[in-house]
Amino acid sequence: MKCAPHPEAVRVALCATLIMVAAPAHGYEPEWGTLVLEYENDMFGGEDRYYTNGVRLTWLSPDERVPSWVREGAEAIPFFSKRGEQLKLSYSLGQNMYTPDDITLRDPPEDDRPYAGWLYFTVGLGSEIEDRVDRLQLSVGVVGPASFAEETQKEAHRLVGADQPRGWDTQLRNEPALLLSYERQLRTWVGTAGDGWGWDGTPLFGLAAGNVFIQANTGFTVRAGRHLPRDWGPPRITPALPGSGVFRPQARFGWYLFASFDGRAVAHNIFLDGNTFRDSRSVDKRYFVGELQVGAAMNIGYRTRLTYTHVFSTREFRTQRGKTEFGSMSLSVHF
Repeated sequence: MKCAPHPEAVRVALCATLIMVAAPAHGYEPEWGTLVLEYENDMFGGEDRYYTNGVRLTWLSPDERVPSWVREGAEAIPFFSKRGEQLKLSYSLGQNMYTPDDITLRDPPEDDRPYAGWLYFTVGLGSEIEDRVDRLQLSVGVVGPASFAEETQKEAHRLVGADQPRGWDTQLRNEPALLLSYERQLRTWVGTAGDGWGWDGTPLFGLAAGNVFIQANTGFTVRAGRHLPRDWGPPRITPALPGSGVFRPQARFGWYLFASFDGRAVAHNIFLDGNTFRDSRSVDKRYFVGELQVGAAMNIGYRTRLTYTHVFSTREFRTQRGKTEFGSMSLSVHF
């Protein structure tokens, strides 16, 4: 492959990009792992409020790089499949940010969503077979000023010339954050047509417990497109429908449209219920929340996948004044 004459730095960058997106992956499996970058923001929904921003960086190790002691531990997990599963380890670093309806107020109404931030590190183990995937994840981190959500939002708004948030002095207090979650997805419906067209349906359910969330959820995802990459839908930042950072392209270019519904029964949400051990602001949460998400995904070559998801959520607390709507983008690259 030859690159057109450019300054050296531009030529190297261009060649590296072409190799990344065009080079075939051996067996559609990454040799070293998969890097996933996710970005969620309410600017895609037109309002700056409630769940206002989330970012997460994830590294997934392929099956052959999972240590033997981890594999032995996975075999002891009773709800993981034992039918020739592929194991994957994941490591994530993320930050979530929550604000009230009007960020220009120094003292927002006490019946509005509290300011809050969550900084966390997650280690996960996934077990995958042809028609099923199980995921077990443990997240540790901090909620409160130590999450640096205030500094992140103020700097982002300064860079784009947006209104400065003025009420972060009322945010939730510092608290260690722990969350253990389990998810299962099944591929129960698969259809194909000529010229690479196909579709599938994947029901799912999940459980999460900790001082961040205590909840159970269930839902369903439908995908339809041409040369569908074999995946489990686009990834999303917690709490949300599960997806997959790893994908297996069926051709150099494939795409699909998708729609999903997720219903959650929420016993505890620290971002609505307030701090566990200290007095803080809180609101009267709703115990049942529904989400509809629609979007598109495409793989470019055998190593790169881009996705966009638009999310519509029912109201999460009883005094909520407006809708919860935001967009989610992700980039997955095999190495």
